[in-house]
Amino acid sequence: MKLLLAVLIIIISLNINAQQKAPNFKLEDLNGEYVELKNLLGKGPLLISFWATWCKPCVEELSEYKKLYSEYKAKGFNIIAISTDDEKTVAKVKPFVKSKDYNFTVLLDTNSEVARKYYVRNVPYTFLLDEKGNIVYSHLGHKKGDELQVKKKVEALLSSSPVKTSD
Repeated sequence: MKLLLAVLIIIISLNINAQQKAPNFKLEDLNGEYVELKNLLGKGPLLISFWATWCKPCVEELSEYKKLYSEYKAKGFNIIAISTDDEKTVAKVKPFVKSKDYNFTVLLDTNSEVARKYYVRNVPYTFLLDEKGNIVYSHLGHKKGDELQVKKKVEALLSSSPVKTSD
């Protein structure tokens, strides 16, 4: 009985410490080109933000993430903003992104297939991946100051990986 209990404790602790791998996906960007997650890994931390044009907290959050991207992209940090706008509002995405001057990759998930893979039911929803594709942080919603926690996590990931230079 003690052996069984010890084995169960070990199994549970391994599951708690194991990082969840981010599900791979392939989506179209605003130019109709396909982008696959697995091709973006290995260069540094990657932030995935699920958002929509009609979502005010999403817009506020992406504005903060734009600053973060500008600060750390040269060190290997990357952002993918996945629009969950459906067929009714997807036409607004490209002009919206252009008006906000987002310089990170924006992908379209009009049928929410990828959002479902990540169990995203509401936006904004953020995932931070390490360079191996493990989910190291996730957060639903946005309030002022949330970006500071994301910044700390990005800095920690950048300091723990080998120094990278941008191409």
